[in-house]
Amino acid sequence: MTDVTDTLQLTVQHPHPGLAIATVLGDVDTRTADTLRREASEIIQPGCPHLVLDLSRVRCCDSAGLSALIGLWHAARAAGGALRLADVPDRLMRMLVLTGVDAVLPVHATAAEAVTTMTAGLFTSAGEHGSITRASADGGTDEPTGCSARPATALTASPPN
Repeated sequence: MTDVTDTLQLTVQHPHPGLAIATVLGDVDTRTADTLRREASEIIQPGCPHLVLDLSRVRCCDSAGLSALIGLWHAARAAGGALRLADVPDRLMRMLVLTGVDAVLPVHATAAEAVTTMTAGLFTSAGEHGSITRASADGGTDEPTGCSARPATALTASPPN
């Protein structure tokens, strides 16, 4: 039998202004999906519209978890940003492919790769598959803006009783 937990932990880092990486620890299911949606939305709201979810420590994700990921994608877009997934476990990747969500939610092998792509100017805010390239006037690419770099913080949340 699989151990089921009712807790979900997010560890947040801000490697660049306007961009956060949230490492998710725990199961993303009917018990914790609302917690993920709420906590990650709070990261996006203060001006960090670009979010990378590192899912390397997620053991399972059900349809409620998938719904939470789609909701976060919408929240990031509404804030003028993007959501990217990193280090997605095989079972969740199969779910993303089967449902077609992988066509709109970019998936990267690592969080570092996702950050590199985002800071190189590829944002999922418009276009056929939700991506555009923004270039600055000097020929470089603009980095995400909006929130200041802060030290890593850990958020631990349990679903409401």
